[in-house]
Amino acid sequence: MSDNASPSSALPWRVRPGARQWRCAPAPTAAVRAFHSSLADYFPTPLTELPALAAEFAVGRVFVKDESCRLGLPAFKALGASWAIHRVLAERAASGERPGPVTLVTATDGNHGRAVARLARRLGQQAHVYVPEGVHPRAVEAIVAEQAKVTEVTGSYDDAVRLASEAAADPDTVLVQDSAWPGYERIPGWIVEGYSTLCAEIDEQLTAAGVAAGPDLVAVPVGVGSLAQAVLTHYRGRPAGPAPALLAVEPETAACVLASLDAGEPVSVPTARTVMAGLNCGTPSRNAWPYLYLYGGLDAAVAVPDAAAARAAARLAALGVSSGPCGAAALAGCHAALTGPGAGERRTALGLDSASVVVLLSTEGADANPHSTVVH
Repeated sequence: MSDNASPSSALPWRVRPGARQWRCAPAPTAAVRAFHSSLADYFPTPLTELPALAAEFAVGRVFVKDESCRLGLPAFKALGASWAIHRVLAERAASGERPGPVTLVTATDGNHGRAVARLARRLGQQAHVYVPEGVHPRAVEAIVAEQAKVTEVTGSYDDAVRLASEAAADPDTVLVQDSAWPGYERIPGWIVEGYSTLCAEIDEQLTAAGVAAGPDLVAVPVGVGSLAQAVLTHYRGRPAGPAPALLAVEPETAACVLASLDAGEPVSVPTARTVMAGLNCGTPSRNAWPYLYLYGGLDAAVAVPDAAAARAAARLAALGVSSGPCGAAALAGCHAALTGPGAGERRTALGLDSASVVVLLSTEGADANPHSTVVH
């Protein structure tokens, strides 16, 4: 499979012709959905249609999956964390390991750590969360409010992941990380499975809106790639029907997936501060990479600047959708890909026309990631 750079050198973009031909085994969606449905604060998050965006992008319909309130938290991460922690604790109980609380250790750019801390508190466990530089103090305070121990790291997200991994060596600790590396794949795999509930909800909501065939394009904000892996597994694992194009959107300051697609192998990139703090990751997950690239994977990837994410968050707010910069990255990425110089060629590569249905995954609400970037 050949990869092609954007016809516009000003846009960080890569398209991968033929990606939609690949198929995979489906995720265990029924079991995951049943578990989430058993939780007291579970309800499907809204899928909001925004005709103004459809007109702007010259497509048939645009929907935004609004994750501003998921299991009582302002981001989608609780889906993966809850399922993974459920599996971890069930496995420990079945194996006869020592009873009593364990400490769930993780590194976070904000939302994942808060989800782990919330679930640990509810289940009578402890949580220790490592936070890198650049996470807003209010996001850190929200983790502390969940009664977690917080260690603020002088360094990047990758540095925080390394320190969390080292801290989880004790028998009464468990690392609950949403990124995988050699020797650490199972728990990140459960986290990815947990995200399948979000995709199942989209199918049901689109069918109710008269789009039984599903979307033609799904735009996914990407950090280490775990959510993108879940979305790929869902849409490439369906037994019938056309597969949508999948567009990954990253910050220009942390475009590790785009750099890895360019290199043809997973690479680490240096990161810098960004308002898209939850996407500020320098290395793709080992579990996600084969789905993103080797097996067929992503149709395209694009990187966007902070100002574009801030503008997109403001635009969504004006349309009635609460979204932080990470969630709004999906809109910023679609705007970059579907408008401006070279847009015609990019639209053709994504298989879009005037009747196409686009779904944007807004992965966090405005309360998840406070920011003060000036919108230019």
